[in-house]
Amino acid sequence: MKAGGVIGVLLLNLGGPDSLSAVRPFLFNLFSDRDIIRLGPSFMQRPLAHLISTMRHRKTEGFYRQIGGKSPILDITAAQARELEKGLNTPGGRRFSVFVGMRYWHPFIEDVVPVIYRKGIDRLVVLSLYPHYSVATTGSSVSKFKQVAGGLPIRSVTISSWYDHPLYIDALVNNIRKGMETFQESADPVHLLFSAHSLPAKFIEEGDPYVDQIKGTIKEVAKKIDLPHDLSYQSRSGPVKWLEPSTDHMIEHLAGKGVKNLLVVPISFVSDHIETLYEIDILYKRMAEGMGVRLERVESLNTSPLFISALRDIIEKDVEDAGWDR
Repeated sequence: MKAGGVIGVLLLNLGGPDSLSAVRPFLFNLFSDRDIIRLGPSFMQRPLAHLISTMRHRKTEGFYRQIGGKSPILDITAAQARELEKGLNTPGGRRFSVFVGMRYWHPFIEDVVPVIYRKGIDRLVVLSLYPHYSVATTGSSVSKFKQVAGGLPIRSVTISSWYDHPLYIDALVNNIRKGMETFQESADPVHLLFSAHSLPAKFIEEGDPYVDQIKGTIKEVAKKIDLPHDLSYQSRSGPVKWLEPSTDHMIEHLAGKGVKNLLVVPISFVSDHIETLYEIDILYKRMAEGMGVRLERVESLNTSPLFISALRDIIEKDVEDAGWDR
């Protein structure tokens, strides 16, 4: 039974522990995914993921305690979904229903897709909330979606990247300009540091477009904001070679060059999570202070009206391209 012509939208994201007790199983799910990191031969992936999550969970719980005892990513993504649904459902227009599916914690993609089907929705826009495509992020999430939805009579279109969408760029630029205002009383110039989530270098060597798309976003931002800037990578974990330079090393490098005001742009994150609230706001800020650098962070996009407008525009254009009538 069809849901009266309703078009579904499924927002895909990483997910995060919703309590301290969820940290260990969340880490296990994360490290069990060979699309993110390959831990030896395939038959050893889950045993090694169990070992790593057992060894790391107490330390990681300590980080989450410092940001309120859980990840805010589900609350934020749910709020994004609500705002997006409001924006899509204009009077006299198409009808949309927006859902959230997470890769490594509740609500899991594999649990949400059957709910969508049971609601009678047979047209679905699948939108990754990673602006920049990587096999380790969007690729893994979309693969899980296709695995779950493969046997269901649901027509779907998948939006895998939108790193240079004009409204997304405008939303970033708007938040960067707000961040620059925090330094307006300082006589020292501001230096931008775009900090992206790191990936194993092997993915890029094998042709993953992630780094090129990150640089593509920065290129578009630089057309509108003329400030010196650099790119670095954060949140590495695991015994493999990761993208360089790391954000902590770049902060040290810039301090050595005499930079006093550093504005960090979390370029590959659209929602606050442990990477912004702990890693940048606490760990890197403390590190920078010890080097005589004032470090501030650009606000995450979260439910920024410009950002929600960007998501709405992306979805509406793909619905038009799919030829889905009202």
